[in-house]
Amino acid sequence: MGFSMARAAWALHHSGNSSLEAAVNWIIDHENESQFENMPLVEFNIEIESPNPSDDTAETSHARAKELSEQARKLREEQETKREREREKERIRAGKELMETKRIAEENERKRNIALRKAEKDEEKKAREKIMLKVNADKLERKRRLGLPTETESASTSNPVSPLDPKRIVMSSPSVVSKAEEMRECLRSLRRNHKDEDPRITRRVFETLLTIVRNVAKKPDEERYRRIRLKNRLFHERVGRYKEGIEFMELCGFKRVEGSEFLSLSKRDSDINRLRDAAFLLNSASANPFFGLLSTEAERP
Repeated sequence: MGFSMARAAWALHHSGNSSLEAAVNWIIDHENESQFENMPLVEFNIEIESPNPSDDTAETSHARAKELSEQARKLREEQETKREREREKERIRAGKELMETKRIAEENERKRNIALRKAEKDEEKKAREKIMLKVNADKLERKRRLGLPTETESASTSNPVSPLDPKRIVMSSPSVVSKAEEMRECLRSLRRNHKDEDPRITRRVFETLLTIVRNVAKKPDEERYRRIRLKNRLFHERVGRYKEGIEFMELCGFKRVEGSEFLSLSKRDSDINRLRDAAFLLNSASANPFFGLLSTEAERP
């Protein structure tokens, strides 16, 4: 990585041979100028400081030029080492920022899943309580018809507020409904509005929607998963014939352009967090035999 003799000679001339540092700086400042590649054709009167002028020979000039070249090389190496350290620091900083962003995203997803699981468990618990209330009420009614004493009824009279008193089971409705809650209510409506059908049919609707959502979440760049033909026989039979099924897909971001026979999810409208929430809710609805029962009971007079 050294410099040629020609550049060293030009450097000594243009720096006035004032100092070694000035010559090195001149070489660095003019390293890309090709006119200094050849030895100068005009003799220069270069005065080299020396205690003995007789020692200013060609060998001394050659040694001085080599020294200049070596110092320039070392200076370039030091600068490159410094730049490399700065680049390494930047890589470490960017890596830390990426890891922190990933950690925050994972923590937010974990909290969201915990909240959804808690809501599902609360719903299952309340559904079981309402079913037990109905079972106990049926038992009391049978005893009354048979003319048997109703100890449970007398106990209820002495203690009007029982642990399973329907008046104590209050369904809270938040003022601001999130997308996840809208999707959950849509699935409840599907189950509630078709309660007289075979439960396996509504479960198949949930499972088909879950497959669609998972495919889009796993492979968002594949258009075939983001475009669903409404007239497709299997889709219409399993999902399309239920208005709640179409509404759920629209809550996931799918849209139908006027005059089109497709439900499409654009990349702009694709929200991975919303798709994950939808998959979680669909999985719970498929696996939970009590899903939607609480809403049905709450609407009864």
